[in-house]
Amino acid sequence: MNEPPTTPTPGPRYLFDDGRRVRRLLRTFLLLCALLLAADLVIDRHAEHGLDGMFGFFALFGFAAYAVLVVLSEGLRLIVKRRPDYYDD
Repeated sequence: MNEPPTTPTPGPRYLFDDGRRVRRLLRTFLLLCALLLAADLVIDRHAEHGLDGMFGFFALFGFAAYAVLVVLSEGLRLIVKRRPDYYDD
């Protein structure tokens, strides 16, 4: 009828197994990102072109480069992937 909940088998604990630790790490990362973006307001940059003097340009440029890299990797996967039985005899 009502079975007791099963307890997980004891095993090795890893760094990101604890949800509180993951949340704390994520909050620290987001705080660091916000501080770096706020620092962009007070740091005097000598812009070479018009766009790189814009507030948050390097954050937007990095995000766009990352997004393009992910999209291109999806296309590259179609070119270099192997058949499922490639390593079979």
